[in-house]
Amino acid sequence: MKQHSGAGLAILALAASLTACGGGTGTAPGNSPEVTTGTPLASATAPAASVSPPSAPSTETAGAAVDLKTASSSAGDIVVDAKGMSVYFFTKDVKDSGTSACTDACLEAWPPVTTTSATPSAEGVTGAVGTITTPDGKQQVTLEGMPLYYFANDSKPGDVLGQGVNDVWYLVDPSGSMIQMGGAGY
Repeated sequence: MKQHSGAGLAILALAASLTACGGGTGTAPGNSPEVTTGTPLASATAPAASVSPPSAPSTETAGAAVDLKTASSSAGDIVVDAKGMSVYFFTKDVKDSGTSACTDACLEAWPPVTTTSATPSAEGVTGAVGTITTPDGKQQVTLEGMPLYYFANDSKPGDVLGQGVNDVWYLVDPSGSMIQMGGAGY
């Protein structure tokens, strides 16, 4: 089987961006996080067919009825975008700060959930939904004052590969709390 150097370089770039986004502490959303247990992932940086974000994961389509909704997952009920893609909190973000702690290389692995609406809509999500402005002028969706992100390795609805990465990236429950599930995975 032929190995492609491009894929290897892409994996190295993703690993570097994940390292740039790991460790440290921040402020969790208002409610105390829900702590549960589960089965560990084989690897926090599970291989994927592509290290690019899912094609057009943002909710920038004018025809989308809602920006956020809920879905069932292996981690319980979680918040997803209109297309069913999982969204995540970053523990280095500070609640209600109006800014994102994920910048530069971090954004390659963790693109922001964006909207064109001044007031994002949600179905089944009970936490307060809002927006902050990204450095490039887009509106990043927030839940309970915390910015929301995608994980580039989540390639289809239902993927939750970002859960617990570097112990700083966590899925979000409908109330706007982090779903922290031990270790580098769950």
